[in-house]
Amino acid sequence: MKIKEIIVVEGKDDTVAVKRAVNADTIETNGSAVDQSVIEQVRLAQQTRGVIIFTDPDFPGEKIRNTIAESVPGCKHAFVTKDEARPKNGRGIGVEHASPDSIRKALSEAHLTVLDSVSEISQDDLIHAGLTGGEGAREKRERLGVILKIGYTNGKQLLKRLDMFQISKAAFDDALSMIEQEDKHE
Repeated sequence: MKIKEIIVVEGKDDTVAVKRAVNADTIETNGSAVDQSVIEQVRLAQQTRGVIIFTDPDFPGEKIRNTIAESVPGCKHAFVTKDEARPKNGRGIGVEHASPDSIRKALSEAHLTVLDSVSEISQDDLIHAGLTGGEGAREKRERLGVILKIGYTNGKQLLKRLDMFQISKAAFDDALSMIEQEDKHE
């Protein structure tokens, strides 16, 4: 599988894992303190070939993702779940631990984000759905992120993430129905 866009990853191990899964070029941020030279590389890549941001499903990975997305509009975003990014020994979390199949799937499902759009989903919808502030909300957000392919986010950032990926109210409601059906079968 050849990827046209340049994939932004955190480090060398991520590059190795991506190249095991697909034929692609990468830009490595080398940590969460993304410097201006990396931003300029990403900006040039976005202008010439397009960019997919593919960072770890953890706080530093989200920080890198947000820094780049704010500086370079129009990037696509790919996500692996925490379970997919966990090594067999259970230590650490990162793209470098994901299987080639998980990486291919994440890259094929990469989303384009749109900033400053108007969401069909409200904070009240999130509260009513049990996605913020109550028992089990974190697990429900994790499952929602997998179903909608938008990655995990905390309760404060969920509405922004849904809006950024232009998730429709219908798609949101469908995902919640899937979660309810899964719960009934457990």
